[in-house]
Parts: sequence; structure tokens; C-alpha cells
Amino acid sequence: MNYARFLTAVSAARQPSPIRALTELLMRSPPSMISLAGGIPNPNTFPFKAASITLDDGTAFEIGDSLMKKALQYSSTPGIPELISWLKDLQKKIHNPPTLSYSPEKGQMELCVTSGSQEGLSKVFEMLVNPGDNVLLDTPTYSGTLAAIKPLGCNVIGVPTDQHGIIPTALKDILSRWRPEDATNPEKNSPKVLYTIPNGGNPTGASLTEERKIEIYQIAREYDLIIVEDDPYYFLQFNKAMGTIFSSMDVDGRVIRADSMSKILSSGLRIGFLTGPKPLIERIILHMQVSTLHTSTFTQVIA
Repeated sequence: MNYARFLTAVSAARQPSPIRALTELLMRSPPSMISLAGGIPNPNTFPFKAASITLDDGTAFEIGDSLMKKALQYSSTPGIPELISWLKDLQKKIHNPPTLSYSPEKGQMELCVTSGSQEGLSKVFEMLVNPGDNVLLDTPTYSGTLAAIKPLGCNVIGVPTDQHGIIPTALKDILSRWRPEDATNPEKNSPKVLYTIPNGGNPTGASLTEERKIEIYQIAREYDLIIVEDDPYYFLQFNKAMGTIFSSMDVDGRVIRADSMSKILSSGLRIGFLTGPKPLIERIILHMQVSTLHTSTFTQVIA
């Protein structure tokens, strides 16, 4: 895919933050090394030395002195390596995206940890949506998403839904205003982004059937759309046979998936994670380097 055509001018202009690049390098340095660069504080001066976390089933785990020093320190922007590795294994085990084995330019699966999925989604929209762009989304949809995209100056195009989510024929009818080949012509302003909450949609509670997901993905291929799959309720469904998600059928590297721990661990941890094609996730990471720097290391360690 030509990922460059989806990027806003601001996102395309982002460059690595030198101080963040230095921090990444220092994360791989020996513990005995004292750095005079990058503003990395001496962890021996941190006031918190240990913590004990008790779970609701009565079990407990300790964050001892060594781990506490790491938990209170600056960390890598994408996330601490242990959590990144665990989350990648989770995505592989649960969803098995086809892009796992792809090369980066073909949309290899990449992942980054965000301060809740809302941060990740807002950065996705700022990466993809220019003023005047046409953005497709569920009708009705999550108010937080509308609050994030409306200030970007885009045209919000609601796609009709029913008790099974987006109606594929309605989506195809809306897109029939353009030709598939218009996707490569900026003057035609054909939509580039489809946002959807596929499982337990907010506020409707509707979930897309697997058949509809397949239809919608094929439409996205035809019109060269990026699908933003906002799925915070995936693990909350009563039906354990949850079926294929968009990421599981993503043979092109055109799906960005947003997951959240707010609904399954706690909302205040502010842990979310984005999974998607490496060229796009790298743009998100560059944005984080100059905004949040990284998600709280302490809450990542707890998670």
C-alpha cells in the first residue's frame, strides 16, 4: 500500500525527537552506567522503594526495589519491552493478523502502548485526517470520536447501521459517489478512512456479523480505505465465539486496531494499545515522542 498518500502534511513532516532517540539508546545501556545526557535522573534518588499489589482474588505481587527503579524511570516511547512483547503475543494468539510475517513496507504488524485508547485514536485521526477530508463512521457513534475529529475540519459522513452494525450496502451506496480509481486522485477527495466500533458499538451495542466484516473489508480494498477498528469491548461479550475481527482478515495492512485495558483492568491505569501497519504506527510513535513521551512506566509495569 502507498501509506504516504494517507498521511496529513503534519504527520508526514514528523522527525524523530533527538532526546527520545537518546533515551532509547540509554535503555539498552548497562545499569551501572551513569548518563550525563538526556535528563535521565538517578533512580537511587526516587522516593518510592517498593509496592505490594493485592488483587481481588487475594493474590498479591511485589514491585521490589530493582523493578520500582525501572517503573519510575523514563522509558521507551512505544512501551516497555516486556509489555510490548506480551501484547504482541496476545494479538498473535487471539487474532493472528496475516501481517505478522510481512515486511515493514508491506504493512508488517507493529504495536505501541498509549495512555488509554482515546489518546491512540486521537493521534490516528490527526495522522490521517486533513481539513475537508471525507471520513466515514458508524451512525450513531461514540461521542468521544466525534469530539476528536470535528475540530480537524473534516466532513463526517455517517454510515447507516442496524442491530448488526454498519450496513454494507449502505456503505457501498455512499462510496458510489466516487470511483475506486478516484482514491489515487487527491482532487476527487474520496474517503480515506472508515472508523467503526465492530463489537458492542457505543452507543448502540450493535456488533457486526462476521459476514458483514468480510463484506466491509472487501469494500475497503476496492476503495482503498484505512479501517480504524475501535474495539474496547472485545473481551466483554457474552458470546465467546466472537468471530473474525478486521485485523484477522487484513491481508493488505489497511487496519489500525485500538484496544483498551480500561474495561478489563481499570480505567485509571490509562493503558491502551494500537496495532497496525508499521509505517503508520511509527508515525504515531513520532507524535508521542513530542507529546506524552511515553505512557506511564509505572502503570505499564502493573499491567
